Amino acid sequence: MKNTNGVLLALLTGAAIGAGVGILYAPDEGKKTRKKIKSKLEDTGHEITERLTHAKDELNKSATEQKDKFEQKLEDAISTMSYKADDIIASLERKLEDLKKKNAQLHK
Repeated sequence: MKNTNGVLLALLTGAAIGAGVGILYAPDEGKKTRKKIKSKLEDTGHEITERLTHAKDELNKSATEQKDKFEQKLEDAISTMSYKADDIIASLERKLEDLKKKNAQLHK
């Protein structure tokens, strides 16, 4: 995502510079040229702002999705461990009962 933003910023910067150079060499008077440059810079600024906002929104969306996936996996793991703990406890209780029976038989 970071690399994509860098490429996007480089492309927009290049487009702005190219538009500025093109306007400077156009056969218009200075006032019109400055107005065109200002307009292009404003348009480019708005476009950059929109793209950065979109990138930020996408990053937030992705982070939220990853957080939700992690929380679900953690919940599943805890649930699985709980079942396994119950199985271990049940097994230990059965072994304890067996040992009690064997001990009772030895004391007869």
